Amino acid sequence: MAEPAYPWILPERDDDRSWPAQGKWTYEDYLRLPDDGRRYEVIRGDLYVSPAPSVDHQRAIARLFRLLDRFVLDHKLGEVLTAPLDVLLPDGLASPVQPDIVFFRVGNEPRAGAANFQGVPDLVIEVLSPTTRRLDTRVKLSAFRAAGVPEVWFADPQVRTLVVHGFSEDGTSYVELCRAAEGESISSRVLTGLRIVASDVFTGPK
Repeated sequence: MAEPAYPWILPERDDDRSWPAQGKWTYEDYLRLPDDGRRYEVIRGDLYVSPAPSVDHQRAIARLFRLLDRFVLDHKLGEVLTAPLDVLLPDGLASPVQPDIVFFRVGNEPRAGAANFQGVPDLVIEVLSPTTRRLDTRVKLSAFRAAGVPEVWFADPQVRTLVVHGFSEDGTSYVELCRAAEGESISSRVLTGLRIVASDVFTGPK
């Protein structure tokens, strides 16, 4: 499972700088980490590490991206990007988090030439896997809610379902807006008019 990584997973340093304690990580500390194929994220000052994703995970990302990107481009709604992309949420909630897929409305897109995005995305999608399920559905979902991300999707290749979360009427918590298994479709509050059939995302042998 993806758990706070420090201290047992961190590489040894060949300089005099030590790694910070959990709860004290910053974006500057994160930038010192090696490019070793793992995904490192800092959420509420804690470092998390995830292994390289599986084939099923990457297939789901690729298909979701194609479906969203086509819709967003056709309707001139903004921009869709995929990980790796450093998203720095406000108030130190994440520095950074790396959602699998991120949608930005027109006017909220990352600046040209920027090394990261600082602010609140309009929609994020996480593709679940056995090693990241707890991180995605608990730790990251809590940070997205606190930051005010309007909509969060979970795609689960194991059970071939799509689930959409958005804010409750009072704006204090996320609620499940819709869920789709094979042959069923989901819709979006953020991307009005978009419908995605789960079978179009989870194709291929079971």
